[in-house]
Order: sequence, then C-alpha cells, then structure tokens
Amino acid sequence: MSETIGYLGPKGTFTKIAVDAMFNGEVKKGYKNIPESIDAVQNGEIDYAVVPLENTIEGTVNVTLDYLIQADRVKIVSEVIVPIRQHLMVHSNNKTQPLEELDVIYSHPHAIAQCHAFLRKQLPAVKAQTMTSTAAAAEYVSNHPEEKVAAIANHLAAKEYNLDIVKKDIHDFDNNHTRFVVLHKDDTALTSNKLEEKGYKTSITVSLPSDRPGALHQVLSAFAWRNLNLSKIESRPMKTGLGNYYFFIDIEQKMDDVLIPNAIAEMESLGCSVSVLGSYPYYLHSGNGVTLAV
Repeated sequence: MSETIGYLGPKGTFTKIAVDAMFNGEVKKGYKNIPESIDAVQNGEIDYAVVPLENTIEGTVNVTLDYLIQADRVKIVSEVIVPIRQHLMVHSNNKTQPLEELDVIYSHPHAIAQCHAFLRKQLPAVKAQTMTSTAAAAEYVSNHPEEKVAAIANHLAAKEYNLDIVKKDIHDFDNNHTRFVVLHKDDTALTSNKLEEKGYKTSITVSLPSDRPGALHQVLSAFAWRNLNLSKIESRPMKTGLGNYYFFIDIEQKMDDVLIPNAIAEMESLGCSVSVLGSYPYYLHSGNGVTLAV
C-alpha cells in the first residue's frame, strides 16, 4: 500500500522540493498551512508530514516548533536541508510591463524578508503582501492575469504555474538554506536512498523548574561534561505565563544507550521535564538536479 506524504502546499513550495528529495513515488498531498500538515499526521490522515523548521536568514519557524512541542504523538524521523533561491515572477501577460508599475508582490513572510534589500532598493513603492506559502503566491499570480502583480517563489513554482521569471536570485544572501523535518507517529528514523547522509541529531525539549536558581547552567553542564555537542538551543514560551519557557535543544549525536539517556536522567533529577522529539539522520540537498535547476 502506497504511503501518503503531506507538506506545506500547494505544489511548487520549497517544502515540495524537500519532499521530492526524500521520497520517491508515494502519494503527495499539499496542505494550506503548517498546523494542518502536522495535525494530519497526528490524526493518521497521512503517513508522513514534511514541514520547515529553521531558515539561515530568518531563524526558527516558530509555528512549527510550537506545534512540535505540543504534539506528543509525532516525532522527527529525518531532516533535509535545502538551498533557497528566490525569484521574482509574473504572468506572461505582464512580462513586458515595467516592474515599477506593479501594484503588489505576493509571497510567504520569510521569502519577503529574505529579499528585503532587493525590494527596498529596486521596488520601494510596490506593496509586499504575505501569503501562506511562496507557491500560493505563484498560484494567485497565475490565476489573476488581469492584475499587475508578481510573486516571489522558486523555479519549481514558476514551472508549475506557468509564470515568467523576470528577476533571478533576488534573495539578499547566497548562503541561505532551510531545514525541513520529516514527521511520523513512529519514532523509527527514516533514511534516504537519494541523498548523502551528513550526520545525526537528537532533538529534545526541556522545561526548567521555576524554583531552582542556576537550573539552565546545570542543564548545559549535563551535556558539557559528557562532551555532547549542542548545535542549537532556543527558548520558546510555554504559554502558561510570563517567564515560563521550553528550551529546544539539538544534540549532534544519535540517541545511544548511555550518554544522552544519562544526561536526560540528570536533568530530570534537577526537576526538569524532558521530552525527546526524535533522533534522526540529516541530509543536505546540493541544489543540483531537475527540481532545483534554474
């Protein structure tokens, strides 16, 4: 029986590029936002969900992290890092129109922020309006040829929605990548036969006891003296009151039988609450191949 892969849709998003990099001929279903994608895998509607977690320029995708912290029935089972290249595209009816005469440029908030310098310097009078995804922006432009509008999206979206790229690579920084995580109800790691494995991570969340001074220092010490390298630590509000936070931590190591379990046991002895979000391989998409060629 074929598995179903959910992702932040519609077709043509960067998330879809990550899906195509990780999976082969499975059924692929786009969702209009990240929460719907995560809910679908929790409820058993789909087998896997692929969602963005972090961008080089804009940092953590907070809605993904907040949902992962609260979704106790899904685990991170794999990760693929995709290079991000943003292009300005229009309907073919408008390809000869001066860009300065555009009324609106649509895109995802992160994409607009990633192209801030270009928009500020080249098109300061044109309004930028947010959409749920870069592909949703491209789809809108494709469906409204009578409007003087453009989208910021990737090459796949331009091809999918038959748009003309009028400005390539308008992103502010070349070294721009996004981490996409694969979610599943089972915590069994998902490997790829299409990408080269770059390493392993174990992701956890930690909440500190409210009445223990120096608790964060003690938590970090539990990793330090075991020589466990942390590649990310970030706080997110627990939404239970001011000053109450979760800490999201990436450990650059596969879950083992001794070091990480003992570090968790030490943190719990301090009164911390610890949850393992997953232990999984991660892959880097080179950007070569059909899906990313420009």
